[in-house]
Amino acid sequence: MTSNAVLTPVPTPGDEPADTSGDSTMVRLIRESWATVEPQQDELAQFFYGLLFSVAPATRELFPVNMEVQRSRLLRALVHVVHMVDRPDDLEPFLRQLGRDHRKFGVFLTEQYQALGTALLGALRRFAGDAWTPEVDKAWTDAYSMVAKTMQQAAEADQGPAYWTGQVVEHQRITWDLAVVRVKPDQPVPYRPGQYVSVEVPQRPRLWRYLSPANAPRLDGMLEFHVRAVDSGWVSRAIVGHSQIGDTWRMGSPMGRMSVDRRSGREVLMIAGGTGVAPMRAMLEELTRWGDNPNVTLFVGGRGRDDLYDLDALNTMTATNPWLSVVPVLEEAPGVPGAEHGTLADVVTRHGAWAEHDVLVCGSPAMIRATVSRMLVAGTPLDRIKYDPFTLD
Repeated sequence: MTSNAVLTPVPTPGDEPADTSGDSTMVRLIRESWATVEPQQDELAQFFYGLLFSVAPATRELFPVNMEVQRSRLLRALVHVVHMVDRPDDLEPFLRQLGRDHRKFGVFLTEQYQALGTALLGALRRFAGDAWTPEVDKAWTDAYSMVAKTMQQAAEADQGPAYWTGQVVEHQRITWDLAVVRVKPDQPVPYRPGQYVSVEVPQRPRLWRYLSPANAPRLDGMLEFHVRAVDSGWVSRAIVGHSQIGDTWRMGSPMGRMSVDRRSGREVLMIAGGTGVAPMRAMLEELTRWGDNPNVTLFVGGRGRDDLYDLDALNTMTATNPWLSVVPVLEEAPGVPGAEHGTLADVVTRHGAWAEHDVLVCGSPAMIRATVSRMLVAGTPLDRIKYDPFTLD
């Protein structure tokens, strides 16, 4: 690949970047410059990977042949970091998880982190144009140095496996585009209910997809995944349509910050769209093991009745757990007994601001954006809302 970008090396992850945790100027510069390039984010991601493979050709073998999903994931990571750059207490745990997860690719060397930073700054510089000033360059350089250092330190400190392997023991097709898959790992995966793991299946080598276990950890280590075949979802379509009993899956380090704090004294609001119900069910299953729990209200929604595929299991759970209530929501099927009509954002905010609740949201990126935005307008404090950015192809 040929480019006119000026490749300014970033500091290695071992260097000490400036302390950025309280730097409001750095935050402002990063967000303003990102707003400039965001309308061209697809082209930016494509340029970034082309530049990376030109600067460090050996990194190409870490990625799949089809880069469409990977480019989308890069953009979500960038957006997430931009949104959290002024919240180091939230950003650092996310980066540490990301660093541990990257161990699945093998040894990720300092030189590779430096090449990633060089390519990222080169791509941002290219698309920011005149908005890329020396001050903006320094802000992004300092931020990336902090990101790379945090990820690499977490990877080096992790003593567990780089990934876990497991065999598919059951594949149940629920609808034409939805399957429940149960995987028995060779050794238990140390996840918390509500977290997700990256998964590689034999039908799509090197193309990792994030999935949330739908069950709390069990003595036999069994993992249950709910997978919907999404548009352009290379991995999800392969899992739904072609997974076989006996397939070997690889699973990366657990990630995610969704959890129920039983000690907070606050009630809990869960909002799940489609297969976003999976991590909610895992957390609820964990809560059923305790005698004293906060009240939990779960809104579970979809376009049609088939999207509420897990409703019967959830209703069974409510029958024996008085602290749990479930509200089904349908967008395109008004008049269904027991279900409220509208989008999840509509229905949840119709019930109030939920300002005194801990709020957990899971579903498609569009659903998360719409719901969180509406809740903020309705008066829900941002620091009470938790969601994870990497749950779809």
